Amino acid sequence: MKAGLEFYKYSGTGNDFVIIDNRKKVLKNIFKFAIKVCDRKNGVGADGLLLIENSKVADFKMRIINSDGSEAEMCGNGARCIAHFAFFKKIASKNMNFETKAGIIDAYVKGSYVKVKLTKPRSFRQGIRIKYKDKDYELFFINTGVPHAVIFVDNLENIPVEELGRYIRYHDEFKPAGTNVNFVKIINEKEIAIRTYERGVEAETLSCGTGSTASAIISSFVRNMQEPIIVRTKGGEKLKVYLSPVYLEGKVKQIFKGELLI
Repeated sequence: MKAGLEFYKYSGTGNDFVIIDNRKKVLKNIFKFAIKVCDRKNGVGADGLLLIENSKVADFKMRIINSDGSEAEMCGNGARCIAHFAFFKKIASKNMNFETKAGIIDAYVKGSYVKVKLTKPRSFRQGIRIKYKDKDYELFFINTGVPHAVIFVDNLENIPVEELGRYIRYHDEFKPAGTNVNFVKIINEKEIAIRTYERGVEAETLSCGTGSTASAIISSFVRNMQEPIIVRTKGGEKLKVYLSPVYLEGKVKQIFKGELLI
């Protein structure tokens, strides 16, 4: 039998990940590996692969490989999951920081709840107009570690999230990197609901941490909502977003551990 590689499966409000401690560089071609392990029929199945690697500037480095094999700069729910994993495996204390391509992330673990301090949002734009199937949409844009477009809607049920999301994700307005796309409904003065098309997964996901954060920030600008803002995700669970500074908080679930035969 081939040597086994330990992995853990985590979920952050429905956003699911395979997590591997790669500090000893046990994985070589991580991009091809991510595609295989994230496959929901022939692999473990996940929105992405999270790797812990060594860092010279923080407790560890987090690398995020999407299910399509592309590498992301940041992932809010992934950051919460990997923080819980690092504390659980005694890689870091309950108050930790870790390196990402978007910058240094601070994290705090308390039971199944994890709160992460995200990097400062940037590149805010408003008044973006896009036409799709003879209908005009007004978009807002902000980068919360990765790029996000935000569209306010009255009804989330009737939105063709994957069709319209894919169109906007590849639109000339957001080239060359593309963008994630969030459809947001205001529930009340403290709560919003969202659905997200995720770049890299190339589909709607049950939750998106940086998308929830982007949607909350834009809601505070446009609708004058006050922090903390509760974000109701597609998966039915809720996240909490603080604005000054920007924190993302919510529960994570350790689903199972396993051994990959490599």
